Amino acid sequence: MGRGFGVSAAVDDEVLAQLAPEAEQLGYTSFWVNDIPGHDGLAALAAAAAGTTSIKLGVGVIPLDERRPTDIDRDVESHELPLGRLLLGVGSGGRRDALARVRAGVAELAQLTRAAIVVGVLGPKMSQLSGEIADGVLLNWMTSDYLAHTGELVRRAAEAAGRPIPALMAYVRCGLAPDAEPRLVQELAYYESVTHFHEHLARMGATARDTCVVGTDSDGLRAGIARFEAVLDETIVRAVTPTDSLEDIQTLLRACAPRRA
Repeated sequence: MGRGFGVSAAVDDEVLAQLAPEAEQLGYTSFWVNDIPGHDGLAALAAAAAGTTSIKLGVGVIPLDERRPTDIDRDVESHELPLGRLLLGVGSGGRRDALARVRAGVAELAQLTRAAIVVGVLGPKMSQLSGEIADGVLLNWMTSDYLAHTGELVRRAAEAAGRPIPALMAYVRCGLAPDAEPRLVQELAYYESVTHFHEHLARMGATARDTCVVGTDSDGLRAGIARFEAVLDETIVRAVTPTDSLEDIQTLLRACAPRRA
């Protein structure tokens, strides 16, 4: 069971370069950035990686409807990302032909790179496919109960395919109340307005807030995170902070840090 920390790729490179080494020192097992329009996740991850030596480095997820596997592999090499620590997250991007696109993309990437290939998952069909083809599964916007259900779909698919069960990972949005509340409300409203996320929440029978952890102090945050760690191999604290400043993100990084044995 591991605990990761994730931020937006829009965070300044100078901030990323300080956050990842501190996450490593605090005992986090992985450090993640996303990949969004206008901000290259692999470039952001390279900025974060510079001062680290052992922490896993994740990007999640690169849309396969926008970037070909050969382009992704080229960018991994150009940024000199450490393949032995890289968790290379990919997703379908668009909704049309999503399963076929991911199946083909993962197969091609597996021939190109030694990095662990992680598939971004929301629905049950992609969950089952990821069990058949991926090294890891990156889940998002799910309650702890639904994560357990999805994990079972992944496990059964992997066993039916006669292959190792992929590591089950998930972004869990976390924030310190009350300062993070305005930004959290804004983010929740956006995602609940997106059709496929709205459909996902309806299928799950939950609100977007039900998938988050909000607390007023470190103890409250850790107690909320523990519910997710009970069903995941890697629980990724996805930072929701008042701003993307180093000070704001460090405050959450330290509040959610794993307790030392």
